Amino acid sequence: MRRIINSTFVSIDGVIKDPQDWPSLDATDDTAAQTDVLSGCDGVLLGRHTYDSFASVWQGRSGDPYTDKMNSVSKYVVSTTMDKADWENTTVIGGDVVAEVARLKDGPGGDILQYGFGRLSHTLMEHGLLDELRLWVHPFFVGKSGGDGLLFQEGTRAMFDVIETKTYASGVVLLSYRLKAQRRVS
Repeated sequence: MRRIINSTFVSIDGVIKDPQDWPSLDATDDTAAQTDVLSGCDGVLLGRHTYDSFASVWQGRSGDPYTDKMNSVSKYVVSTTMDKADWENTTVIGGDVVAEVARLKDGPGGDILQYGFGRLSHTLMEHGLLDELRLWVHPFFVGKSGGDGLLFQEGTRAMFDVIETKTYASGVVLLSYRLKAQRRVS
């Protein structure tokens, strides 16, 4: 069975929104680690807003291992408003998200990497479909979030086991957790 691994950038004050606008870091070592994470997966699962953000950055680019993998890997975007996606190798999931993601997990292939942490992530956790959470904690306060730009929203409840922690030269700390066993709803 494939695993779904969420990979999310978060500031010390819990902000996840617009990481492309955060202070830049000398992040050579953690950038290589992020490339390794993506290279170990054969699918990427995105919510609509994350898809739009990623497609605007990666679509049409090439020339480095991360970008080349991002463009070639199978992508799945969860959206109730999209009929089709322009970014190559993208499938739109618009119906029963829980059933479709469960089907993906049960299908053949390697792990699926999920970026961003919004409604989709909460749905995956609620239904026991999220296997691992990797938080890339950046060493600064953003100072503003804009409401839905925080890692967890009110009402979020989940228990995790620590898998690994790693500190990079940039000051970024990778915290890897496994979601404690929950009842899986199909």
